[in-house]
Amino acid sequence: MHLRHLSVVDFRSYAEAELPLTPGVTTMIGLNGQGKTNLVEAVGYIATLGSHRVASDAPLVRFGAQQAIVRGAVIREGRETLVEIEINIGRANGSRNRARLNRSPVPQPREVLGTLRTVMFAPEDLALVKGDPSERRRFLDELLVARQPRWAGVRADYDKVLKQRNALLKSAAPALRKGVRRTRGFSTMSSTGLSTPPVDDIVDDTDGALHTLDVWNTHLARVGAQLLYARLRLMRDLAPYLAAAYDEVSAVTSDARIAYRSSLREEASLNIARGAVPEMDELHDELLASLEAVRVNEIERGISLVGPHRDDVVLTLGKLPAKGYASHGESWSFALGLRLAAYQLLRHDLGEDPVLILDDVFAELDSGRRERLAGLVTDCEQVLITAAVPGDVPKVLSSSGTTYRVTLGQVVRAD
Repeated sequence: MHLRHLSVVDFRSYAEAELPLTPGVTTMIGLNGQGKTNLVEAVGYIATLGSHRVASDAPLVRFGAQQAIVRGAVIREGRETLVEIEINIGRANGSRNRARLNRSPVPQPREVLGTLRTVMFAPEDLALVKGDPSERRRFLDELLVARQPRWAGVRADYDKVLKQRNALLKSAAPALRKGVRRTRGFSTMSSTGLSTPPVDDIVDDTDGALHTLDVWNTHLARVGAQLLYARLRLMRDLAPYLAAAYDEVSAVTSDARIAYRSSLREEASLNIARGAVPEMDELHDELLASLEAVRVNEIERGISLVGPHRDDVVLTLGKLPAKGYASHGESWSFALGLRLAAYQLLRHDLGEDPVLILDDVFAELDSGRRERLAGLVTDCEQVLITAAVPGDVPKVLSSSGTTYRVTLGQVVRAD
């Protein structure tokens, strides 16, 4: 798999840009702020429908424009597929993004997922080790989708259910709290001593709110079990690749591991942390039971406290967690190891290489890690590299392939 051509219109700093690409190594050289990262960001967007730098689409559209367009000609097994994505942020087209495959519109942009697969390593990836749990959940979920695009629909369904359930917990909080008090035998007299609405009205409101909460619990458990099951299987498959990748990058033998920390009840959570992958039906039932166990706290706080959105991935070196204990170099090795493990897993699953993107990576690494990383990626079908100066790129990579100079949004092939 490789990208033959990239085209962008009103994307980031580019009014327009065309970038011919070939298999092998392509290096884009330019000082910070010149636009080189914007190009590989566009490649990543074609593959994931998201940016590795920002959470929303608005910053991707050039200032003053209402729409950006990214196009990529993807070669797989000798056949070419053109992927086109419109990123809309203004009133045009109802502010909804649109996508086409070979010039034909698709019902939803996510139907282009899987046409191009990428693995990107960037300075932001240090947050995989040092950042919040959301960074590690995102890593897992994006890899899930790269592995099997259908999981994008499951993720979207889960997000919708979670949003609706949280809205209920906030909007129906008074009725839900009355329901909790009633089940505990509390009176319906207010704390001020003033009379409350008629008891029948309270019962009706409370029963309706509690019933609706039960309905959303069922939805969350159903979709959440699917997502949790997929994550646990992915973790199980990824772990061996991570251990090998970390050792190769760091040049030392170390026990690099990942474990899943779930928000389920203690016994189930401990079982999962030890590497167990329960069946989906078991996870469904445990999610329902865990939601019931935290019902009072959820109602008081007005937020969902159980589910995949509350989980984390624990990274350890030896017996210590990487976060807070790993050195700067060890943290970089772990982040690199995660991305290289993802690459190897996809290569194994798909029977073809995803496109590897190294965005301003080499400047962040010491000379040893820089050379070892270069040695590990020389056999990849296509590698896209950005760097501020040519000296940042190891000779084993810079001496082959194509080099472009990027200056103020202008992309020119270097002779």
